[in-house]
Amino acid sequence: MTTETFQKLVIKSRQEDISKVESFVEDILKQNNVSEESYGNILISVIEGVNNAINHGNKADESKEVELSYHISDNKKNIIFKIKDEGNGFDYNNLPDPTEPENIENLGGRGVFLMKQLADMVIFENNGAIVELSFRL
Repeated sequence: MTTETFQKLVIKSRQEDISKVESFVEDILKQNNVSEESYGNILISVIEGVNNAINHGNKADESKEVELSYHISDNKKNIIFKIKDEGNGFDYNNLPDPTEPENIENLGGRGVFLMKQLADMVIFENNGAIVELSFRL
């Protein structure tokens, strides 16, 4: 399966740049006539991924950037978002389950869980510094 990059957005690791990400993703979803059913899942997943890249990957260091790109598979059945940060990655195979009783009241720790629940496929590369989110169209 081949993919083609259509657009890319690069932001500084600042919380206020999340609004740029929201606009970017919303425009892409509208351009590709994504169903209302998928729209929310994609937007939430990508925002969670970018938030993780800013806060955990780049440690909110404004000198570091987060890159967001998207592709449509050659069969036009999947839209794939790729989020890259400049951090060292993380142990994505050993995260606490936020649904366990001891973690229910924790304020954090739900981003990766949400992405895995909402995306059709989540792939971590470069020790987790790159996250690929795939959604069926």
